[in-house]
Amino acid sequence: MASDIMNFRSIIEIDSQLNHIQDLDLLLERVLLEARKVVHADAGSIYVRQTIDDGGIKGDHLAIKYSQNDTLQSKLPPGQKLIYSVFSMPINDKTISGYCGLTQQLVNVPDAYNMTPGLPYSFGMKYDQLSGYKTTSILTVPLNNAEGNLLGVIQIINSKGEHGETVPFSENDELLITHFAANAARALQKAQLMRTMILRLIKMAELRDPKETGTHVNRVAGYAVEIYDRWATHHGVPADKRDKFKDNMRL
Repeated sequence: MASDIMNFRSIIEIDSQLNHIQDLDLLLERVLLEARKVVHADAGSIYVRQTIDDGGIKGDHLAIKYSQNDTLQSKLPPGQKLIYSVFSMPINDKTISGYCGLTQQLVNVPDAYNMTPGLPYSFGMKYDQLSGYKTTSILTVPLNNAEGNLLGVIQIINSKGEHGETVPFSENDELLITHFAANAARALQKAQLMRTMILRLIKMAELRDPKETGTHVNRVAGYAVEIYDRWATHHGVPADKRDKFKDNMRL
C-alpha cells in the first residue's frame, strides 16, 4: 500500500514536469522513460499515430518514435544511445500494438512466448532474435486525447521484481500506467500544437528557399540537441537541467 501511494505521488510530480516540456520529440522520449519507471519496466517503445499514403491507399499506422532498453543500454559506453529501426505498422488486430491502437484498450501479455491460443494478434520475435534480448511480459496502453482520439501507444516490456527477475505486469501496474497515460496524452496534445505552429513557420521560410530551408532547420535542431546531450552527459550535467536546456535549444 505504501509503495502504491509513493507511485501515485511520483506520477503527480511527473505530470507537472511533462507539462513544462514544449518540444514533441523530447516529450515523447521522456514519456516513455517515466512510464517505464512507474512500473519498473526494463524496456519499451512509444508509437505515434500517423496517416500514411502508400501508393494512393491511405491508412492509419503507428510509427515508432523512441525505443529504450536498460539491459542493452548498459552494454554501451556512457552517453551513447541505442540504435533502433524506424518503422510503422498498420492499426489492425495483427500485432499487439496495432490491436491496442485499434481497440483503444490496454493489453497485458504475461508471457510473449506462451500466449493464449486464439488471440487475433501475435508476438513478433524478430527483434529478440536480432538483439539477443528476450521479451517476456508486455503491457501496451493507448494514448488518447480528451476527445477520445488515438494519439499513439506506449508499449513497455519486462517488469522487474524485487530481485531483478522478470515478472508479469500486475493489476496495480495497469492502474498506474493507465492513469499516467491519460495525463501524458494531454501533454502530448499540447506539444503537437506547438510542433504544428513551428512547422507552419518553417513553411513560411520555405517560400524563399523551398528545397532546403525546412529540412535544414530540422536537421540542425536534431544534431544540436544530440551533440549537447552527449557533451552534457560526459560533463556530469544533471538530467533535469539537461532536459530543460535541450527543450529550449530544440525550439
